[in-house]
Amino acid sequence: MSTPRHFLGLDDIPASELRVILDEAHRRKAARKGMSKGAIDADAPCAGKTLALIFEKSSTRTRFSFDMGMRQLGGSSITATSNDLQLGRGEAVDDTAKVLSRFVDGMMLRANRHATLMELARNASVPVINGLTDRSHPCQIMADLQTLEEQGRTLKGLRLTWVGDGNNVAVSFCHAAAKFGFDLTLSTPAGYGIAETELSIANGAGANIILTADPMAAASAADVVIADTFVSMGDDDADKRLSDLSPYQVTDAVMRAADKDALFLHCLPAHRGEEVTASVIDGPHSVIFDEAENRLHAQKAIIKWCFD
Repeated sequence: MSTPRHFLGLDDIPASELRVILDEAHRRKAARKGMSKGAIDADAPCAGKTLALIFEKSSTRTRFSFDMGMRQLGGSSITATSNDLQLGRGEAVDDTAKVLSRFVDGMMLRANRHATLMELARNASVPVINGLTDRSHPCQIMADLQTLEEQGRTLKGLRLTWVGDGNNVAVSFCHAAAKFGFDLTLSTPAGYGIAETELSIANGAGANIILTADPMAAASAADVVIADTFVSMGDDDADKRLSDLSPYQVTDAVMRAADKDALFLHCLPAHRGEEVTASVIDGPHSVIFDEAENRLHAQKAIIKWCFD
């Protein structure tokens, strides 16, 4: 049996393959103009296939976009939460992988721990997709890059600035910087930076990553400014995080420091008045709802790539 084609992280997929996925996302989105949301794509490439959607963490965009994506591709999905499964609790992850591989054609896992995803993939005989882990969020970044290209931006040489917590989304941006050739500046407070191991992976692959504690300096002449929530699911130190990260709120002043045509990205859910002001996230620079919609189109391309 051939090795399944997993989508686990941007760091372990060749840049040429990621380019294929992005191009397919653009093509599939364009092909749906004028179609109802529930209509099946003309080529129905996933007809007869079923994708298991497994959620250890709750979700809005991941759940709806993967489910609708499989429907539009002509296939189907089965959704299960941690309450529905014995994954890693009453049943070993490797056993779960082997059993589900006999029921479905692929699996998407939104996991608490990256190790769970990797164990599932090692033991599955069908493709496994990373829907989010504590290490990375590659599907989100593919949607973000699709959004930037839709806005007429060329990724190579583009200046992206991340402001706030160096979380899993920031890590995937580091991986993407090496693959697509954009410049990435990370502005994080002490104790909230990207792990050195992840920076080494990205830098070793050719990424140009600049670190600074000053968010205004980071945003200077940036083409894109990116924020994310200061308190994520599972964080039990909300008060401390909000206090430590409050100087890293993306404000109108931060956006004024960026290029006059700079775009603002946020993967949602957002907390206006915490990591970003309402005037920025609801303002003319924001493309957050295009970004959210593109989760559907980017993930359809990822699913098709995994099954090809």
